[in-house]
Amino acid sequence: MSKIKLLVERIRTNVESSEEMILNKAKEKMKRAGIHTSTLHFRLYKKSIDARNKQDIRFECTVLAEGEISQKELDQKLLARADARVLCEEEPNLTFGKDSIAAAPVVVGMGPAGLFAALLLAQNGYAPILIDRGGSIAERAADVKRFRDEGILNTESNVQFGAGGAGTFSDGKLITRINDPLCNYVLKSLVAFGAPEDIRIKAKPHIGTDVLRVVVDNVLAEIERLGGQVIYHCRMDGIFECADKTLTVKTTKGDLHAGALLLAPGHSARDTYRYLIKENYPVEAKPMSVGVRVEHLQSDIDRALYGDFAGHPNLGPAEYALSDTKGERGVYTFCMCPGGEVVAAASEDGGLVVNGMSYHARNNPNANSAVAVSIRCEDYEKEEGSAPLGAIAFQRQIERAAFAAGGKDYYAPVMTMQDFLEGTRTHMRGRVAPSYRDGKVREADFESVFPSFITDSLRYGFRSFGQKISGFDAPDTMLTAAETRTSAPVRILRNRETMTAVGHPLIYPCGEGAGYAGGITSAAVDGLRAAMALMSAFSPAKENK
Repeated sequence: MSKIKLLVERIRTNVESSEEMILNKAKEKMKRAGIHTSTLHFRLYKKSIDARNKQDIRFECTVLAEGEISQKELDQKLLARADARVLCEEEPNLTFGKDSIAAAPVVVGMGPAGLFAALLLAQNGYAPILIDRGGSIAERAADVKRFRDEGILNTESNVQFGAGGAGTFSDGKLITRINDPLCNYVLKSLVAFGAPEDIRIKAKPHIGTDVLRVVVDNVLAEIERLGGQVIYHCRMDGIFECADKTLTVKTTKGDLHAGALLLAPGHSARDTYRYLIKENYPVEAKPMSVGVRVEHLQSDIDRALYGDFAGHPNLGPAEYALSDTKGERGVYTFCMCPGGEVVAAASEDGGLVVNGMSYHARNNPNANSAVAVSIRCEDYEKEEGSAPLGAIAFQRQIERAAFAAGGKDYYAPVMTMQDFLEGTRTHMRGRVAPSYRDGKVREADFESVFPSFITDSLRYGFRSFGQKISGFDAPDTMLTAAETRTSAPVRILRNRETMTAVGHPLIYPCGEGAGYAGGITSAAVDGLRAAMALMSAFSPAKENK
């Protein structure tokens, strides 16, 4: 007998089914596979909604069965017939270098990549120094509130910068397209630090900004408890590679001596990008997306997707993910926030940026999502002879145009869907009240904000999405500009095997800001991989062993 975990998949139930009914269906499947269920523990593992037929909405479930099972019972053919398979969960596979690291590793950035990298290093005796240019969770919350209420922007501590990174003031989505076994490890770790248990079950897990702030604080406290240092308001301004194969990291709080540097700056650290480009680090421009936030009444989205089941307590607020690649440009929805709000996400004076956020309850009246247009590298004009700087300039130009269109006081430019599609500015707002800064918005013409290929593609996309979700292009739908920080505009090139920056063997670029991730989960996984690469090159300092 050996302890084993089995996933029992393709369990379909109606929306009224209790968890007990779902588990009983899994037990029936196991019995058909010839496995005795009396010694097994069953729990819900994944649950998704199939709403393709609004008259018969179903849950598609996977159940985890674990316990003592004899090898004789594990008939692979019978397991396959029962839609069951053995689960292989990966923990970080750690190896340690022969040579001790010469000084503590410095981790730049407290977003998901930096947090998980620093946590893994701290757990294994490396005593990392974790820095961020922004403030603590409490300081960030105060800075974000001040900007929201009074329009006073702190360019070093805001929605983009500070403890937890940009994802802290978002929906806290954990959806990812990467198929990395460490994703489950990330979810399990988040639960251990205070995230709700259901993120390990839902097919579209989210934490919510309110809960995520608690999780981030708990992770930072654990890093410090394990011997790491956490330093806020500490911006990295330079890197000096020393003759003794260590680094001096220049910061606003003085020089830090480092045995290695994990560089996880976040996608809005434009001055960091400029410094790296100036110092001839290998940085390339990459494709990204730009667009607007679209707001509907959440009740309208619920009815459009769930029909008569809208509002059912077992379903929660409806979500969507749409795309169309048939036009000249790809158009897609991004970071959909049910029951959320559009937030002020600027990090530079004179630029206006929007993003989406929701709390764990997702109980605000509006649903919002980015609708973004694919931007190609050839769309960037070289800035100072540099394509990467041109990519940053492309974002900045749109943000400054949005700032001007809104009145140059951080009011956001808005249009109704009808005005945007018809090219007019005559229609009054309807049922959908803009949520940005509690309605601090002004009607504007998006033609003054975006290049025409973006507005043309957005119009195409809205009409396409209106055919997929009834009412998506309804006249009183509210649009707010400009969404420009969907991903990093550049990539810091690194070696595939060692994960070190090309030509810089002590520097490990990672996460979304380095161009290698696209969300909380994938960034956390990339940070873990970078930390594991560092550990395989160096063992902990002798005094930490």
